[in-house]
Amino acid sequence: MSNDIAIEFDDVVAGYGEFMILNNLSLQARRGKITLLLGPNGAGKSTVLKTLFGLLKVRNGRIRLDGQDITGANAKQLLTEHGVAFVPQGRNLFGQLSVYENLELGGITLGMKTTHERIPEVLKLFPRVSERLHSAASSLSGGEQKQLEVGRALLLRPKVLLIDEPSIGLSPLVVQDVFRLLRKLADEQGVTVLMVEQNVKSALKMADEAIALESGRQVLHRPADELLADPHIERLFLGGAHTMASPDAATV
Repeated sequence: MSNDIAIEFDDVVAGYGEFMILNNLSLQARRGKITLLLGPNGAGKSTVLKTLFGLLKVRNGRIRLDGQDITGANAKQLLTEHGVAFVPQGRNLFGQLSVYENLELGGITLGMKTTHERIPEVLKLFPRVSERLHSAASSLSGGEQKQLEVGRALLLRPKVLLIDEPSIGLSPLVVQDVFRLLRKLADEQGVTVLMVEQNVKSALKMADEAIALESGRQVLHRPADELLADPHIERLFLGGAHTMASPDAATV
C-alpha cells in the first residue's frame, strides 16, 4: 500500500441484519485530501462512513487506517486512539444546552481541562457561533448548528474527519462556508476528509478526488476536477456509473 493512503477498504462486506449494503467493497482515500463519495440512493455511501467509524460490523474483509488494521474497532477506540471523528447526517446537538455546553460534551473524552483549553481555538474558526456561546443550541440557525457540530468534532483534533451530507437544510452561502472550512482543514492541518454530499457539483469543485459506488461496490475513482468536467456526470446519480469507467479512467 502506498504510504500516502490514509483509508483502505479491502473486500469489505457490511450491512444491517441479514441485508448487506457493502458487497466486497475495496477503496482507498489519500492522506490530507478530501475524497467525495458519490452514487445513487442505496449505493452504500453513508454505510461506508458508519462502517469505518465502527457503528456497523464488518462481516468480511479488512479496514486499514494509515496501514494499521482497525477492523472491529468501536467508535470510542476510533475517536480516542486513531483520531477519527464523525459528523453524521442531520442535527445531532443537545438543543436545550448552550453552545458552550455542547462543546464541553464534545470533548468529554479529553477531560475538562484540555477541552477548555481547546475550545477557544475551535471558536476562532466559527465567529458566528462564538457570538452565541450562551444561547441554546436549538436557537441557532441551521448553518450555525452544522458549524457547531463540526467544531465539536474538531475539539478532538482528528486526523480523519467523516462527514455525511453537511449541506442538508443549509443555504448555498452557508454550504460554501462549510466547504471552505473543510478545504482549510485538509490544506493547513493535513486532515483527511471522507465526505458524502448531495450537492455534488459544488462538492466536486472543493474535493480532490471522487469515488462512485453502485450496489456497495466501487465503480469509479477519479480526480474531482476531471469528473466535474465530464459531460456524463449525471449518470452517477441515475445509476450506470460503470458506463463512465473507460480503460483510461482507471482507479487512481
